[in-house]
Amino acid sequence: MSEAVDAYYDIVSSKEFQELERLREKAKHDEYLALNSSYHKGEKKGAIDERKKWQSVVSEKDSIISEKDALIEELKKRLGEK
Repeated sequence: MSEAVDAYYDIVSSKEFQELERLREKAKHDEYLALNSSYHKGEKKGAIDERKKWQSVVSEKDSIISEKDALIEELKKRLGEK
């Protein structure tokens, strides 16, 4: 058993093992950053798409309101009102 423990410590203390651990941790960190960045880009794109959709809806409603206002003005003229 002590031979196994000694072998483990020999491996863990080796420069190669420490470098592999450092690279493994760096890879996990880089993956996290990439996923996080991707998520936020998607979130921003979704917000932009949503804003465009609502701007379109508002524009359409503004157009309808303008048509109704013009109709009201026309009816007022016909009735002799200002």
